[in-house]
Amino acid sequence: MDTDLLIVGGGLNGPLAALALAREGLRSIVIDARPREDFDGAFDGRSYAVALGSVRMLRALDLWDRLAPDAQPITGIRASDGRAGEGAAALHLAFDAAEIGEPFMGQMIEDRHLRPALLDACAAEPRIEMRFGTTVIAQETEAASATVTLGDGTRLTGRLLLGCDGRGSGVAERARIGRVGARYDQAALVCAISHDRPHEGVAHQFFMPAGPLAILPLRGNRSSIVWTEAAGTAAKLNALPEDAYLDILRPRVGDFLGEIALTGTRYSYPLSLSLAQDFVAPRVALVGDAAHGIHPIAGQGLNLGFKDIAALSDVVREARRRGEDIGAPDVLARYQRWRRFDTAAMGVATDAVNRLFSNDNPLLRLGRDLGMGLISATPIARRAFIRQAAGLAGEVPRLMQG
Repeated sequence: MDTDLLIVGGGLNGPLAALALAREGLRSIVIDARPREDFDGAFDGRSYAVALGSVRMLRALDLWDRLAPDAQPITGIRASDGRAGEGAAALHLAFDAAEIGEPFMGQMIEDRHLRPALLDACAAEPRIEMRFGTTVIAQETEAASATVTLGDGTRLTGRLLLGCDGRGSGVAERARIGRVGARYDQAALVCAISHDRPHEGVAHQFFMPAGPLAILPLRGNRSSIVWTEAAGTAAKLNALPEDAYLDILRPRVGDFLGEIALTGTRYSYPLSLSLAQDFVAPRVALVGDAAHGIHPIAGQGLNLGFKDIAALSDVVREARRRGEDIGAPDVLARYQRWRRFDTAAMGVATDAVNRLFSNDNPLLRLGRDLGMGLISATPIARRAFIRQAAGLAGEVPRLMQG
C-alpha cells in the first residue's frame, strides 16, 4: 500500500477529510487536479456559512484559533417573503442563537482564510501528502485495495478511495454510481457588498418571487449575497456593468443596511438537486457534493460535507477499535446508513421549500407568511429550527459535539 486513503479532490472537503482521518492514525494522499494556489490575501467575494457543529469540528482539529479572528458570528436569522422595493413581510421567522444557549448559530468564513488554513495544516501533518496539478484517469478496486492511475501514468494504491471531487465526481462515475435529482431553471448570483449600517450579526433570507435572496454577515460592515434568479435573467444580470447590477440589487436588499457597494468578484452558477444513488461502492466512499448537491436555500451544502467527514471519522475509529478493515463492505455500509437519509432528507426539504417559495401566488404567499409567523411564535418549533440551522440536529458525530 502507498497509503491508507486515496482522496480525490483538494478543495475544502478533501483536505479536511485528510486532517480528520490523520487524527485516527491514517495516512492520506490528496490528489487535486488544480495547481497549488498562491493566496495573496485579497478578498475575492467567496465566503461560507459554517454552522456551529462545523465550527466545533474545526476547533477539534486545531484550526479554529487561526480562523476565529477573521470570522463573523451569525447570532440571528430572519426569514420572510419579500418583493423588490417592498422590504420584508410583516409575518416572518426570527431565530436567535441565545434561545439554545449558544453564542452563535454559525460563522461566516471567507475562502481566503479557510482554504489556506486547511492546506497549511495538511502541509504540516506528516501523515498527509498533497499532489497538485494532477488528474486521476482510471481507478480499480480489488478485495483489499483501491488503485488510481494518474495522468502521468503513476499508480497509487490504498485501502480506501474517497471521492471529494464535486457534483461531477469522476470517482463516482468510474465506480458506476448513478445520480438522481432535478435541474432548476435558476442560477445563483454571488457577490459581496459593503454597507453603511452594521448588520448586527444577523443573516437575512428574503423569499422573492424568482427565488431566495440571502444576505449573510461578514466581518465589518460587509455582507455576502446569494441571489437566486431565473437562469436566463441571471445570465443577463451577471453580464451587466457594476452600476447597473447594483441598481437592480438595491431594491431587493432594501435600505436597512444603508447605501451599498460591490466589493470583490461577482460569480454565477446554475442550481440543481443532485443525489448519488449510493454513497459507497467496493473500496469507495463519496463525501460532500460528490454524494449530494442541494439548493443553497438553507446554506447547508458545505456543512453536510463536513458532517460526512465527521461521521466517516467515527465509523473508521470504531472499525479500527474492532480490528476491522476500514474499507470493508460492512464498515462502509455503516457510513452510508448514517449519512444517506440525513442528506436525502435535506435535499428533499430544500427542494420543497424552493418550489413553495419561488413564486408570487397570493394564496401561497398568505399561507407561507402565516406558517412562518406560527413557527416564529412557537418556542418548541423555533428551537428545533435553530438547532437544525446550527448543525446540531439528528445524530451528531463526535467531532461536532464540542
